[in-house]
Formats: sequence, structure tokens, C-alpha cells
Amino acid sequence: MLNLSSLFYSGVEQPTFLDNITLTQAQCDVIVEAKEAVRQQLRDGLATALQALGHAGEKVQPRFFTQGSWAYKTLNAPAHASQQADIDDGAYLPLSSMTATTKPSIASKVFFAAAEMALRPLVNGRGWTLITDKPTCIRIEISKLAHIDIPLYAIPDSEFQQLRKAAMEMRGYLTLDEAVRKAERDAWTALPRDQVLLAHRENDWVKSDPRPVKTWFLGEVERHGEPFRRNVRYLKAFRDWQWVAGGPSSILLMATAAPVFEARDRRDDLALLDLVEQMPQVLRDGVVCPTDHTESLTVRLGKAGVEETIAKLQQLENHLRSAIHSSSPTQACEWLRRQFGPRFPDQPDRVKSTTATATVMATPAAAVATPLVGRTKAG
Repeated sequence: MLNLSSLFYSGVEQPTFLDNITLTQAQCDVIVEAKEAVRQQLRDGLATALQALGHAGEKVQPRFFTQGSWAYKTLNAPAHASQQADIDDGAYLPLSSMTATTKPSIASKVFFAAAEMALRPLVNGRGWTLITDKPTCIRIEISKLAHIDIPLYAIPDSEFQQLRKAAMEMRGYLTLDEAVRKAERDAWTALPRDQVLLAHRENDWVKSDPRPVKTWFLGEVERHGEPFRRNVRYLKAFRDWQWVAGGPSSILLMATAAPVFEARDRRDDLALLDLVEQMPQVLRDGVVCPTDHTESLTVRLGKAGVEETIAKLQQLENHLRSAIHSSSPTQACEWLRRQFGPRFPDQPDRVKSTTATATVMATPAAAVATPLVGRTKAG
């Protein structure tokens, strides 16, 4: 039998599969700079654009909250040239007309129009592409590698003012930038979940708060340990290689994996095998959104999509099990590269032989609580 774990993840041996699906520092720097440029452009121009569209009022700067895989630290580099890394950065404005109503006074289409007007000078000047046909966001393609999605949110005026006030009260905390980050982390946590509205191009405003999913996922990482985050990334990389477009959503993969995942001490290969063996039944039973049990993620994917996902997961299980039970490291690497693509290391010399007894005795690792710190959460 073989121990393939060092090809998935290792603190000493490189490259690993995890290394190969991770964006380079230079690529991350480009994304961070672009994200900050987009934020600054909205800070500088959104209020002016709203006034130009006939909606005069107090000039306020939007607040921002990074969500999705960038915030969860599960963002992978694209597996195919046609794919892009997806960065989600929500923009928030106070748009309620009075405390007695829960609807903003400005129609969502005006919010979209103003944000797009404010962003066009930056987009045109950088040679980026502005995409305005997404129902729930503005998309900016910053390169062939990545795009930034900007969902637009409305929160009550009082809550928005609390976000701004919290930052000002923390001026003595290290630096102003750090004060803003820390204060807004606290203020975002305190914001009522039922008072966040997402602008929708067809449906005006819908209740939608990205924070509960982020809180849920980081809680699962705390419960299971970092191996859970790594295995989610392996599953997403598998999805991206097997489906050039489409396939199961990231939230569906996370919600399917979370209840059955069990870490194995220094054996990510065994943990992944256990996981993909159990995921088909979880999918057959139906998977709901972990933060809204009235929303079925499997129904959203559709019966055909669920069956296709199950078939591919069973295919991965068969190849991974055969690789672990193989006597040939070369053959094992070949089987796994069929499933994960060429980013899985073809380095049979790093594969270790082990016994069946040692494999069975690879006990589940005890989860260790990790700091719930994202890369850039609010600003």
C-alpha cells in the first residue's frame, strides 16, 4: 500500500497539489491592488454618480465586505484557460428612506447604474472589462486570470453610521488602517442579519446576507481543523478540472463535505478517500444550505447535475482507492492525474510505502482551533 499524502500537502516537500492550485504571490498582489482600486473608485465616485442620476442626499462613502472563497481562504487558481479566479467584494450603502420601512428609497437599478457610472473611468483606464448582465452583481474582468464581482447591498442608515462611527473611535489602535479593519470586523458582526438587502437587477431588492455562510464555514474549519479547508480545496480543484464550466457549486461541495469529514493524522489522502466515499449518499439524501434550511442546494443543481456529480465522485473514489492500494507509485500518480489534472505532482519517488495495518491505524486527527482571520475582510 502507498502513502500519497505528501503529494497532496506537505510542510517540507514541494511541490504539492496544494501548492500547484494556489495562486502565486504575484497573482495575489495583482488581485489585491485591483480590489483596492475598485473600492477607492467607488468611495470617490459613487455619491457623485447618484447625484448625477438625480438622487441628491448626504454624500457617503460605501463600506465593503469581502466574501466568498477569498475570505474563506479556499480560492484556487483556475484549472483551465477559460476559467477565472472569482473574488467577491460587496459594497454597502445606507439606503433606507425612514426607520418605519425596510425597503431602500433608491431602486436597485439606480444603485447599479450609479456604481457602473462611477467604475467606468477606472475600468476603461485599466483596459479591464465591465460586465453588467449578472443579476446580482457588477463583474469586472481584471485579467484573463481573475474577475471581481461586486454585489451591491443596502443596510439601514443607523447601522451604516455605526460602521463609520466604530472606525473613528478606534484611532488609537496601532494605525488608522488597522483601526478601521478591527472596528469594522466588530461592527459587521453586530449588524442584524435580517436587515441586509441585496440589489437585484430583476427583483429590485432581496434579503441576502453573506456573513452567515462565512461564519458557518470558518466554524467548520475550527471544528475539523485545517485539513477540512485543504480537502475543500482538493474537491474544488477536482471540480474545476472535471467540469470546464458548470458542475457543483462551491457551497454545495462544502455543505456536502462538512457533516461527514474526518481528518486523518498526516494523511490527507485517506481523509479525502473517506470523504468522497460518503459524499454520494449525502447528495442522494439532499443537501440544504447550511444557513437557510429552506433552500435545497441539490434541487438548485438539478437531478441530472446531482447524478453527474455522484458519478464523478465515485470515479474519484475508485481511482484514489486504487492508487492507495497500488504497489506502483508511478501508476498511482498516473491515476490521480487523470482525476485532478496535470497540477497533481507526477513525482512517484516521493510516494512512501506503508502497510495495511499502518493505514488502518491512521487515526483521525484531533481538530485544533485556528484563528478565524481572513485575508482582507472589511475596509
